[in-house]
Amino acid sequence: MSVKAGVIGVGYLGEHHARIYAELESVELVGVMDTSHERCAEIAGKYGCASYDDIDKLINDSDALSIVAPTPLHHEIGMTCLDLGKDILVEKPITVTVEEADELITKAEKNGLILQVGHLERFNPAVTALERYLGEPVFFESERLSPFLDRAAGVDVTLDLMIHDIDIILSLSGSHPTRVSAVGSSVLSDKIDVAKAWIDFENGVSALISAGRLSQDKTRRLKIFQRDSFLILDYQSAMIKRHYKTEKNTIMHDVIKPESKEPLMEELSDFIRCIHTRSRPVVTGIEARDALAIALDINDQLNRSIR
Repeated sequence: MSVKAGVIGVGYLGEHHARIYAELESVELVGVMDTSHERCAEIAGKYGCASYDDIDKLINDSDALSIVAPTPLHHEIGMTCLDLGKDILVEKPITVTVEEADELITKAEKNGLILQVGHLERFNPAVTALERYLGEPVFFESERLSPFLDRAAGVDVTLDLMIHDIDIILSLSGSHPTRVSAVGSSVLSDKIDVAKAWIDFENGVSALISAGRLSQDKTRRLKIFQRDSFLILDYQSAMIKRHYKTEKNTIMHDVIKPESKEPLMEELSDFIRCIHTRSRPVVTGIEARDALAIALDINDQLNRSIR
């Protein structure tokens, strides 16, 4: 049976949600909604679905919804969907506050509904291929740099970019964070434009996470230092470079290039699979809440130091 899907918010990313739902065989794209009626009609016409101006009607007509609206609206829209018995995928960050995230998590659990959060890098082919090469990490170092974009100027770089790497490192560390410290600054906007954070974990693992939007070029890289190997994951090329020690104590290296896949297609396919099987998503509200909590902790530290 096809899942009837709706998309709330069809800006740049929301359009891709609509496109993929229209392509998936097990999904019927019911409709889309956006505050811009012109944009909504354009996307509806492009992908052969209805254009809604009543959010309650779209929710009622759908089995599941992607919430790709601005973050301050995630909690209200998400709670409405969950109250009406609908499975939801909420784009990252899950909500504005940890308390709002907890309310969504509690509501979804109480109603037996799927709450998946759009931490897209979890579905990067290099990340999914990483598991077989992960041994005993001792240190993570990530760097995520981008040019300055007007559409992101109203969001701190911690919630726009850094939260991806926080989520990935939390998932790979195998432990809970015990201490977070950060430095950063506003440069081109009144939000945090560049930030570095150090995280210590209970198991002795540490991580240095850097994010900024002052670069001419994009950099998306994660380094993993292990007892017997050193891995460099390049998110953009979806490739892993591995340096490892042999039994003869020589250093060898190789390159792992997994099959190319579109991460958003994989993410939405996983969402639909979870709906059909009633199984746990790769990124639930709990993982998203944990990443948000650290990002907000970093924000608090930076705001106290630079304001």
